[in-house]
Amino acid sequence: MPRILIIDDERAIRSTLREILEYESYQVDDAVDGPTGLELVSKESYDVILCDIKMPQMDGIEVLEKVQQMTDAPMVMISGHGNIETAVEAIKKGAYDYIAKPLDLNRLLITIRNAMDKSRLVTETKALKRRVSRQYDMIGESPAIAKIKDIIERVAPTDARVLITGDNGTGKELVARWLHEKSNRADGPFVEVNCAAIPSELIESVLFGHEKGSFTSAIKQRKGDFEQAHNGTIFLDEIGDMSLSAQAKVLRALQENKIMRVGGEKEIPVNVRVIAATNKNMQEEITARNFREDLYHRLSVILIHVPTLNERTEDIPLLAQHFMELIAESQGKAPSTFTPEALEELKKFHYTGNIRELRNIIERLAILCGPLITAEDVRTFAQPFR
Repeated sequence: MPRILIIDDERAIRSTLREILEYESYQVDDAVDGPTGLELVSKESYDVILCDIKMPQMDGIEVLEKVQQMTDAPMVMISGHGNIETAVEAIKKGAYDYIAKPLDLNRLLITIRNAMDKSRLVTETKALKRRVSRQYDMIGESPAIAKIKDIIERVAPTDARVLITGDNGTGKELVARWLHEKSNRADGPFVEVNCAAIPSELIESVLFGHEKGSFTSAIKQRKGDFEQAHNGTIFLDEIGDMSLSAQAKVLRALQENKIMRVGGEKEIPVNVRVIAATNKNMQEEITARNFREDLYHRLSVILIHVPTLNERTEDIPLLAQHFMELIAESQGKAPSTFTPEALEELKKFHYTGNIRELRNIIERLAILCGPLITAEDVRTFAQPFR
């Protein structure tokens, strides 16, 4: 049952609101002044708080400021002495809405419902952000991972370009996301481009956009990924597979901080940080004339190599437990527990697919095994699929 707190020094107002709201199936608490209301907020969880502005001891605006330090519950301010300036001040301070006395009960009920909808959205958004952030946690305590974390801490606050190397499935995207999240551009966009998945004839349009009519299927103007990443970060994954013509345009964009849409005539300034990744040996690609050496040097101001899972087997127990918790949460059940022998068995495998392969194995074990996963379970359900 939704719970509402009323903070008002007038007994008649509190009684009237309580009667109406309880009739509407809300659970209601009330407080005669600000300090009493704050004490209740510190002990209980409320979906909406209704607060008078003119009260003894502590006025509603002060209560509003203190409540915001304690909870995300939306506050609706009410007052019989209100004016435009008071309403504006309340909204600026973070109130959800302002209603003047005498109260329009229909408007009050609608405002409460809308405030509760907003509160649910805020809660769901925070939960989603926590889930997403957990998916991108960098798990591991091995020397190799500790070194990468140290480099990220040093490099992230700068705008230095970074080239991340490593085999498929090692977590190169994870490093790129950490560099973005710990940078001064964290509030800006993070735009990921998989250069290997885009046909060579479309890569320039994807990166730099196009004007309407610039080619047969260009039925409208499109902003490219460089424009969409303005004031943020663009992550060029598998850049070793980019065509030479696109490489030339990327090099120009890095040199001049400007791009030009396909079919366009106007240069567009862009402010982006470029992070690139590849699973290829770039020196061999340069020697084979598949990759421009000048672009390589532009991209590789900082080099970060991500080791294979076989090179950091001491991290497997932590990774296994982390994946088990994520998978169990997504399935709505309690996570299974690994016996020490099961974890040792996981460490014995040779992982050709790196982190991705380990995650798939853990998901398989989570589905097919019971609450306690043994070494025999690992041998039975992981080995036959290898």
